[in-house]
Amino acid sequence: MERNKNVLLAIALSAAVLFLWQYFVATPSMKAEQARQATLSRQVKKTSPAPSGELPAIATTSDHMTREAALKVGGKRVEIDTPMVDGSILLKGARIDDLRLKKYRETVDPKSPEIVLLAPKSTDYPYYAEFGWVGAAGMPSDSSEWTQVNGGTLAPGHPVVLRWDNGHGLVFTRTIAIDDKYMFAVTDTVANKGAAAVNLFPYGYVARQNIPKTATTWVLHEGFVGVANGSEVDAKYSDFKEAGTPPKSFSSTGGWVGITDKYWMAAVVPPANENFNGQYAGSRTASGAEAYQANYRLDGRAIAPGRTATVTHRLFAGAKVVDILKGYQTSQNIPHFDNAVDWGWFFFLTRPFFWLLDILNKALGNFGLAILALTVVVKLVFFPLASASYRSMSKMKKLQPQMEELKKAHKEDPQKLQTAMMELYKREKANPVSGCLPILLTIPVFFSLYKVLFVTIEMRHAPFYGWVHDLSAPDPTSLLNLFGLIPYNPHTALPAFFSYVSIGAWPIIYGITQWMQTKLNPPPPDPVQAKMFAFMPLIFTFMFATFPAGLVIYYAWNNLLSVAQQWYIMRREGVDVRFFDNIKPKKKAAQAKLPKAAND
Repeated sequence: MERNKNVLLAIALSAAVLFLWQYFVATPSMKAEQARQATLSRQVKKTSPAPSGELPAIATTSDHMTREAALKVGGKRVEIDTPMVDGSILLKGARIDDLRLKKYRETVDPKSPEIVLLAPKSTDYPYYAEFGWVGAAGMPSDSSEWTQVNGGTLAPGHPVVLRWDNGHGLVFTRTIAIDDKYMFAVTDTVANKGAAAVNLFPYGYVARQNIPKTATTWVLHEGFVGVANGSEVDAKYSDFKEAGTPPKSFSSTGGWVGITDKYWMAAVVPPANENFNGQYAGSRTASGAEAYQANYRLDGRAIAPGRTATVTHRLFAGAKVVDILKGYQTSQNIPHFDNAVDWGWFFFLTRPFFWLLDILNKALGNFGLAILALTVVVKLVFFPLASASYRSMSKMKKLQPQMEELKKAHKEDPQKLQTAMMELYKREKANPVSGCLPILLTIPVFFSLYKVLFVTIEMRHAPFYGWVHDLSAPDPTSLLNLFGLIPYNPHTALPAFFSYVSIGAWPIIYGITQWMQTKLNPPPPDPVQAKMFAFMPLIFTFMFATFPAGLVIYYAWNNLLSVAQQWYIMRREGVDVRFFDNIKPKKKAAQAKLPKAAND
């Protein structure tokens, strides 16, 4: 039947999307914090800046210190303590390389360790930001010992002042301030006390090494991100997998460059009214060592003897909370700063969906309730399309007896059967494709909803009711822990294989709603199609076992609303809804057709 083929096509497309998500995203994401690149094998020394104005070269390190050990042996540090972050600044090189996020923990347990964003170079996974000057000999470098001349702990309203004298007539002063969220302001001043003029170029960059293996996926961009000339400019880590790959260069007046993860980002922001030359660069050695850098360099400053030059850079290092990003976008004139969130191809849908979801979350006080409410809103908006689809299906169902008669009458002549079918469709004003088209139009909408729930940090560690304490993690209940009676989470405590067979309560609820949808209509007459429909809810239940609970709740609720919607439309169209008849076990053919009594 044409109607069944259309439904099967829609289900097959959905299954393909879900399978790809499962294979490339869900399972690798659970191990993203543990599956790291192989440890770096050798040290590549950082070269000194060239007088031509080149930025310092990308560096890798073979040190394997823990973060705690690296903080102790690296040299003197300036403490950072704000309501949102804590950490320190290394005075040797004046490098911002130690930052933890107070509001975010590694697990849902409030006593678990804080998320570590920036880490020193001597650790296995360095991630840091630097600012400086190039263009002449004697510029500050990694080995420059800065001195703190003012301020104590860096905190909102309490900046610190650092100073370094190159011994050849140039004195560098750096004032570092931080707000109550995630933005640093780094003001660099150079005083020329020598006898000759110099031409210096200010720069800033963020760099990292040894990224997670699963950093990039088809559904989420992680890597380089920024804005130049009013448009987003990005690049993937894999763009630099070949040794000798040239940097991706661009220039702009106003913008920013950075390196982003799913939830966190470090980005440097040049002065809004100045031209800059930006670069995304990657380095890979024969031993597998990797390093990545997002940088910019400003135009030169000619500094005559007895004069000074000053520039203010900014550094964002923190969580990609949309409200915070938009706040900086407005208050500090950072163009398209909320593009740090990967809104995807359907940004014209994902942005308004997030806006509405955020409003509902603030109004209802629970992100899970906001998901349920948003699904209802989307269903109401697309009710006309769904009505058209279900009306078409209902009309095709009414024609089922006539179609069966035609098949019997023309079973030996497929061409006549096709002609008779087309005449029937034309006479009854039915279109077998019209029921599928509205469904296809809604696919971008539901994918956009999924995208919003997957990439935005607002769902991370957000609780729901009952046993779900983290909507961004899989349902912690399972057949393997007797649905929570045994105190362990099979998704984290057992090998990855068991995550596929560890079916939680919400995936089972989802499977039931999917099964209800298949039973709303009588099974297809084709035995192969009937078996596919019968097994589809079970297959999807296993696939959804490792999905974040928030997504499973969304799909289960969406299925339930779809069942109610289809029931209502079919009843309104005068079509018999045989749900309970369809779930009754069928009698065997031998019992269904009893032999007639013989004549005496």
